[in-house]
This record gives sequence, C-alpha cells and structure tokens, in this order.
Amino acid sequence: MYIEQDTIAAISTAVSQSGIGIVRISGPEAVEIADRVYRSKGGAKKLCEQPTHTIHYGFVVDGDETIDEVLVMLMRAPRSFTAEDTVEINCHGGPCAMRRVLDAVLKHGARPAGPGEFTKRAFLNGRIDLSRAEAVMDVIQAQNEYALQCSVSQLQGSVYEAIKGLRGRILYQTAFIESALDDPEHISLDGYAGQLKEEAEALHGDLQRLIASADNGRLLREGIRTVILGRPNAGKSSLLNALVGEERAIVTEIAGTTRDVLEETINLGGITLKVIDTAGIRSTEDVVEQIGVARALQKAKEADLLLYVADGSSLPDENDRRILGLLGGRRAILLLNKSDLDLVVTPEQLRELTGNQYPVITVSAKEHTGMDQLVDTLKELFYQGELSFNDEVCITNARQKAALISADESIRRVLESIVLGLPEDFYSIDLMGAYEALGEITGEAVGEDLVNEIFGRFCMGK
Repeated sequence: MYIEQDTIAAISTAVSQSGIGIVRISGPEAVEIADRVYRSKGGAKKLCEQPTHTIHYGFVVDGDETIDEVLVMLMRAPRSFTAEDTVEINCHGGPCAMRRVLDAVLKHGARPAGPGEFTKRAFLNGRIDLSRAEAVMDVIQAQNEYALQCSVSQLQGSVYEAIKGLRGRILYQTAFIESALDDPEHISLDGYAGQLKEEAEALHGDLQRLIASADNGRLLREGIRTVILGRPNAGKSSLLNALVGEERAIVTEIAGTTRDVLEETINLGGITLKVIDTAGIRSTEDVVEQIGVARALQKAKEADLLLYVADGSSLPDENDRRILGLLGGRRAILLLNKSDLDLVVTPEQLRELTGNQYPVITVSAKEHTGMDQLVDTLKELFYQGELSFNDEVCITNARQKAALISADESIRRVLESIVLGLPEDFYSIDLMGAYEALGEITGEAVGEDLVNEIFGRFCMGK
C-alpha cells in the first residue's frame, strides 16, 4: 500500500461558467481540512463525525466570510477513487467561485494537486492498474462514440484481464522450468520442449492479435489522417465544406484558389477524420502554388487515407493521372464528384484507370450527396464493416503496443531456442523477459520516472 503524507486539492471540472463546479480534496487530512472551511446550515455539524458516502448541505467559509453555498460529498478510505479519504465540494460553477473555494481549501492545509495526481494515487494505492489509469484520460479525450466505448472497456479492465491471463500462462511455464532444474529427480523435462513450443506459438498468436488491434485503436483514438487530393477545381474544398457542415474553405471558379493545406477534425457517422484539404495538384509556374502542391504531396505520404476527388463533368487529364499514380496501393477512395451536373466520366471508367484497386463513390459536394456511402466504405476499409469493441480487447496506447512488441520478441526468442535445442535456462530467461514486458502495461514492472511521465500528461484535477 502506497501512503502519501500530504493532502492535495484541485478543481476537477472545467474552469468555465457552468451550473456546478467540483473542488476535490484527497489525502489523510482531507476531512479535517474540509471541516475548517465547511459550515452547516445550523452551524453544529462536523464532517469528521459523519459516516462515509454521505452528502451534506452547507457553506464554504473563510473565517467570517461566506464564499459559496455548497454540497459536500464525503468518502472515506479505502472506498474512494484514490483509496484515500476524499472530499468533493460541489459549488457553483463560475470560475471565480471555484477558485475562491479552492483558495480556501489550500489556505487551510491542502497543497495544489499536480496533473493527474488523483489518478496517480489511485494507481499507487492499488485501486487501479496502469492500463485502467491510462484509460481514464482516454475516456476524457474520446472524440467519438466508438473511441469512448473502447476506453470504457479498458477502464472496466479488458486490457488488464487480457494481460493478466498472458502473464499467468508465462509464469506457469517459467515456474515449471525452474522447479524441474532445481529438482530433476522428481520433475522431468523430457519432451517438454515440444509442449513449450506449442504454448509459445499460442502466446505469439495472442500477442500478435493484440498488437494488430493497436492500428484500429490509434485510428479510434486519434482519428483517421485523411488527405483530399485532386486537380484544381475538382471540388476538393467543396467536399471539405460538405464534410464539416460549414463554409471553412474558400470556393471559387478560379483554378488554384487553395494555395495551402487546411486542416479540420470532423465526426462522420461516428468516425473521427482529421481531414486535410490541399492545393490542386498540377504543373504551374506560380511559385506560391508550387509550394502548396509540394505540401500536398508531403501530406499525402503521411496520410492513413487518401480521398481522390475527380471532376466527373470533364475527362481525366495528365494531372489526374499523376495523382492516381500517387495512390500506389495505399488506402484510398475515389470520389466521382459533381454528380449534380451531366457526368462525362462513369464510375467504371474511373475504376479502370486504377486497375479496379479502389472503391469509387459518386458524390456531389455541392448537394451533399453520397456521404452515407462514404461512411460505409470507411468502415469497410478500416474496421471490416464493424465498429463494436464491447467483446474484444483493443489497444489504443503506443506505450502498451511497444510493451507488447517487446514481449512478442521475447517469445520469438523462446521459439528460436527450442529449434536450436538450447538448454532450458534459455527458455526461462526469455519467458521472464516477456513476463516483465507485459508487466509494464499493467504497471507491475515500471519505474518511478515512467509513472511520473505518464501521469504528467493528464489534465489538472484528474
């Protein structure tokens, strides 16, 4: 059990005008400090005399001055988020009121909490593991419903249970080897290499599935980096405006209107897209436009998805062919735009230009048609048509992915040692390497510096 000797406090809600604001206090003197600033309606009630998990009406005061009318929630250790005595003061949500309440609490014995320090204490006190702690911030930062579902699943322990199961299997094999080496007369290793090979292959497969889930996890958490490409006047900026739902990009009949990249984060059918509108790609003598084209090409290299916008009212030219050549087997969707006009290009003709490698959708950026089909196609490209993560583990954290890769490398070395016929000591060393790497995910094998780095990225008050 980790025990902090000091008591911390912070505003745990957004510092803005709202109906309710919460000032949270946690630590061994949380109740005593709250008592110093709390006055009940009759003036006789003391929080230190009240049972846990109760709410009390009254006022926050600083000496003879009444600061605000409040409700105070009392939660005694270990039945709180931090596993410490915790008091939450529900005051009015104005920035001034919240700061005055916090100032009073700090004046009477608490110190300001650092970023993520409440969650850090929950982790260090054994209330939650590190994967659940990181899921707390993922829930806060979730940009769409599916990212939220995935984060809540992690918060409920989906990653922890998966890692716990893997570590248990690895530990069993390690213990068997060590026991056999210590007591060869009673525990035989004859034929064990074959059994271990079968289990190591199964562990490798499970680790690979978790590692593969990280690609979907990153897209859920951060959004799909999407670059709109096309020749000038194909309707790229109109498409961006249609996706955003407002006039964000300037649209004119003049070719080359867009000179630089324009970025927007949008939610399309529950999928988060980080959309980048780029300059129309063409050969030009205009120096500024050349820079815009170069930036468009660079953004295309970094994208998860390319949306190629073709002008369906005119035949493809050399600029179109150049852009199609950039797709190069990448994830891409071809949008045959301007379906509100008389099309001179068919979807079949557009497919033939790319060897039928990419889906083609007929759209009208002007009329906002074809967007539902675009959502369905995105789900097929990135999520195999499914966006439900309730029954499966999805890794959304780069640190966790790195630890999984490290564990998998250790398991691969075990398999190599078996093939080479090396002594069992080698198996044990690499099995423990995998065990320790997985422990970094749940926090059972991490140092203080890493813990501080992880929680330092949290928001204040959480």
